[in-house]
Amino acid sequence: MWMSVRSLKEMPGIEFVVDARGRRKSVVIDLGRHGALWEDLFDAYVAQQRRTEPRESLPKVKKLVQSAPKRRTSGRLQS
Repeated sequence: MWMSVRSLKEMPGIEFVVDARGRRKSVVIDLGRHGALWEDLFDAYVAQQRRTEPRESLPKVKKLVQSAPKRRTSGRLQS
């Protein structure tokens, strides 16, 4: 299968890998330019993967956080 890379003028730092018919198959993102975009994309992916996991209520999470033991780091108390 033949592949090539195409850059779009209106999207600097984004390149698409296309097949012989010109269909986009994958994308190459310049993380130096678009690191925040990648983080948003990754966060959305993780959230989508976890959509069927059981959830905790906010009051239960608050209670867990408040009852968590305090820990010490380099001589200071940290919550």
